[in-house]
Amino acid sequence: MLPNTGKLAGCTVFITGASRGIGKAIALKAAKDGANIVIAAKTAQAHPKLPGTIYTAAEEIKAAGGKALPCIVDVRDEEQISSAVEKAVEKFGAYTIAKYGMSMCVLGMAEEFKGEIAVNALWPKTAIHTAAMDMLGGSGIESQCRKVDIIADAAYCIFKKPKSFTGNFIIDENILKEEGIKNFDVYAITPGHPLLPDFFLDEQPAIVTKKADSYGAVPELKEEKMQLPPKPRSGAVEETFRIVKDSLSDDVVKATQAIYQFELSGEDGGTWFLDLKSKGGNVGYGEPSDQADVVMSMSTDDFVKMFSGKLKPTMAFMSGKLKIKGNMALAIKLEKLMNQMNSKL
Repeated sequence: MLPNTGKLAGCTVFITGASRGIGKAIALKAAKDGANIVIAAKTAQAHPKLPGTIYTAAEEIKAAGGKALPCIVDVRDEEQISSAVEKAVEKFGAYTIAKYGMSMCVLGMAEEFKGEIAVNALWPKTAIHTAAMDMLGGSGIESQCRKVDIIADAAYCIFKKPKSFTGNFIIDENILKEEGIKNFDVYAITPGHPLLPDFFLDEQPAIVTKKADSYGAVPELKEEKMQLPPKPRSGAVEETFRIVKDSLSDDVVKATQAIYQFELSGEDGGTWFLDLKSKGGNVGYGEPSDQADVVMSMSTDDFVKMFSGKLKPTMAFMSGKLKIKGNMALAIKLEKLMNQMNSKL
């Protein structure tokens, strides 16, 4: 873990989403230096499924040695953002550091505020264990994740740099290596276990899959299946699977080695499968003859959009439109395969 240096003492940090997860971890890291933390988040009352509120986070920040200003903020509401900034200025004089979820703005803002305010984007190399990851990834996903502490430490490294350090897109592990950190197992939920690459970074899923298989990282799916009799199907889903089938080859099967099951809701929905383990590959209606490695649940409309390139699987997953059970590394493999098929769909 990266030790605190006290450099942020007296600094004011405006953090969106600071009531839990990554935002709170960054807040607590800065608080240990004696920083002032503006907690800008939506949760003012306890959520039945998600831990923490802006007020419980404020108490933790104070206990860690910082000062806290909890503000109810929905980042989609400009008035709430302006109000929070005004309260921050009134209480702490100004804020010197901010954490927002706006990576696309980095280059423009870095140029606009050059010499005055540094603007950088920070991204994790691996999946980070948060309440959102539990909801989207399902049971067992935490063993493939790192703790939020790695993002907090990486953010702390950025906070210590001068204003001339701006306009950068930074990977957490890379900047920590520059700080001399060598043991990254301390950040793992399950030290030594294969880690899931972050959804938005271009990693090599084949390597991850090989490692995950050796650890038995694929959550168990149901053993016994009732085979549904094939039905005559028609519509966009059936046409999508027809095109996918025409695109299959032994090379695709060899490169993928996975069976995907799709639970689709809506018109032309039901259970479908894509077998990329059997020779030549296969698709069809109903459950696959062998156990699926990945089960994906979504609407038929989103399924068609996803396979035609109009909806990115990572965005569907992160927004809750796509639910995934099973081997996440193999799910990522399917996304790369879809990118190759988009021109035909």
